[in-house]
This record gives sequence, C-alpha cells and structure tokens, in this order.
Amino acid sequence: MTPKERAEKSAAAMWVNDEASKWFGMKIVEVGEGHSVLTLTITGNHCNGHGICHGGVTHALADSAFAFACNSRNVATVGQHTMISYLAPGRKGDSLTATATEVSVTGRSGIYDVRVTNQDNTLIAEFRGMSRAVGGQNFQE
Repeated sequence: MTPKERAEKSAAAMWVNDEASKWFGMKIVEVGEGHSVLTLTITGNHCNGHGICHGGVTHALADSAFAFACNSRNVATVGQHTMISYLAPGRKGDSLTATATEVSVTGRSGIYDVRVTNQDNTLIAEFRGMSRAVGGQNFQE
C-alpha cells in the first residue's frame, strides 16, 4: 500500500464515525501522508452575533484537517494541544479551506500547521496542533 493509499483509507475509516465534521458541513478534498485539505461553506448557522463566522467553527475546521493529517499513517492519534490566531473574518457564503501540513513527528508526538483561507485566498486563520499517538490503528492493516 502506498502512503497516499494508506492516508486515504485511514481518512475513510475515520470519516465513517466523524459525525461532528459532517454536522458542520465539512468535506474532505485531499489527504496524503502528513497532509490534508478540508473545506466548509459558511452558512447562517455558522455565524455569531457580529454576523461573521464563529471562531469555534473556524477552529473546528482547522482541527478536523489536523486530525486527518496526523492520522494519515494509520496510527490512532489525537490532539494534545492546539492554538489558533484569527486574522480575518469569514463571512456567510464564504468557502473556507483548511490545509494541514506536518511539521515534525518524533516518537509519539507531532506538530502540524493548518492555514485556513477563503475563496479569494485571504488568510482567515493560522492554527498549530500538537498530536499524540495513542496506539492502535484506524483500520486493520
């Protein structure tokens, strides 16, 4: 199995039970070893009292991209710590794209960066996630 095939199979196995990402309206665009791309179109249900995308929604999109990237090797992995900087507001109708990239994996710990942009390639948020492998696999290999 190639690394890309492993990442795709791991993502498919996780997606089956990922009710949260589906509930938000996220879609997986691409996965590869240490990498993923997810999208989300902002609806009224995603907006806060200022009429812009709620920060928790942007964080959830980045967190899901992080999850698919850090599980791409079929090693069950969870988030240990995350942080996000909001740089511009997302607005109703915007299509957000979260691109997760692996920075480092050492032992059971990993570091991943996620850039969230809109359809005009405006940078909406920068996210960094630290992961921890917890043992087991996402699918039987």
